[in-house]
Amino acid sequence: MKVEEVKSTVKTQRISAHSHIKGLGLNEAGFALPAAAGLVGQEQAREAAGIVVDMIKSKKMAGRAVLLAGPPGTGKTAIALAIAQELGTKVPFCPMVGSEVYSSEIKKTEVLMENFRRAIGLRIRETKEVYEGEVSELTPVETENPAGGYGKTVSHVIIGLRTAKGSKQLKLDPSIYDALQKEKVEVGDVIYIEANSGAVKRQGRSDAFATEFDLEAEEYVPLPKGDVHKKKEVVQDVTLHDLDAANAKPQGGQDVLSMMGQLLRHKRTEITDKLRQEINKIVDKYIDQGIAELVPGVLFIDEVHMLDIETFTYLHRALESAIAPIVIFATNRGRCIIRGTDDILSPHGVPLDLLDRLLIIRTLPYAKNEVEQILKLRASTEGLEIDQEALSTLAEIGTQSTLRYAVQLLTPASLTAKTNGRPNIMKQDVEEVNSLFLDAKSSAKILSAQKDKFMM
Repeated sequence: MKVEEVKSTVKTQRISAHSHIKGLGLNEAGFALPAAAGLVGQEQAREAAGIVVDMIKSKKMAGRAVLLAGPPGTGKTAIALAIAQELGTKVPFCPMVGSEVYSSEIKKTEVLMENFRRAIGLRIRETKEVYEGEVSELTPVETENPAGGYGKTVSHVIIGLRTAKGSKQLKLDPSIYDALQKEKVEVGDVIYIEANSGAVKRQGRSDAFATEFDLEAEEYVPLPKGDVHKKKEVVQDVTLHDLDAANAKPQGGQDVLSMMGQLLRHKRTEITDKLRQEINKIVDKYIDQGIAELVPGVLFIDEVHMLDIETFTYLHRALESAIAPIVIFATNRGRCIIRGTDDILSPHGVPLDLLDRLLIIRTLPYAKNEVEQILKLRASTEGLEIDQEALSTLAEIGTQSTLRYAVQLLTPASLTAKTNGRPNIMKQDVEEVNSLFLDAKSSAKILSAQKDKFMM
């Protein structure tokens, strides 16, 4: 007899370089804990970031910018992502890299403005008449095709909805039947139908149908309370860029849902300033009426030294806008020439007039014990077992080269251990992979020693 294990259908999340970051790791007084929420060390930088988070939450940070500056592999991107975690999912966070502005399709300033608008959210509250309940009946009524032929068409659909308080039978338009099919609605599902637009939203399966044999693929929701027909406040979160893109080539209605349905495009469309100004007027009107609320988010620009003098000049104007997000820059450069110029040297490759507007947070190189803690944390995140001796050896390598290189050696060392028939990483596995690969410093040393053997 063959016995097979039924595996869960829940998608496993891919482990990225910063999957372990859960927040800034500060206590209630705002002081950094030595190791918390995935971050180790960098106490001063984390405490400074905590003050920035408090300023953003109290809405006293509008039109300002922060610069995270420090050597490579000192946790600048990690701190920026920790700020995003502290702010929560409702605050838009738009990460980009400086080199993204050099697009072959649209202007540099357009790429920058697009990301600015992505980082500004709009929370729209609409009171709608809805029919909500568990589907108890779903019967399409067919008639002969008026165009002739053998096929039949759906003239209307009879749907029964029940709640804890009562039930109703509705006769719906065939277009709503199409929407029900798209949402894959079946008897036993909890849905709501908007009375005005006919939009259908499946909220999940009624928890009365939940059994212990389910594979966790289905989301179960309780039976709705109250009447089937009710007025419901629907909250929708969109960004200003979503509204820009939806109106660049208008098709269909002008409500938020139809705008959201128009976002898939084959080619990027350059959005004019005139269109953005018109959208800003409509947004201002919604805010004045109390329908919408502006949620300024965070735009994170990594490798800011990759921007050129023209883009930096454009940033001044964008930062002074009435609806500007909070901008966080990050760079690992010291004094260097500003891109787009031949001879203008500036700290971090950023013009002095822009630097003057920034709050600068400095990150410092990690000590050996901190590198060891970070490596232990990464091994745990990736589900790897590592001996203490191997961890110390890897921390020593990270101190001599870079933390990034040491983290990258973890997975090859794990594969080497498995090849040698061991479940955990040992010192010899770390030494073996370190002899096979080179870090940037070792490679540069070989290049300078054997420069006559390489092409110029």
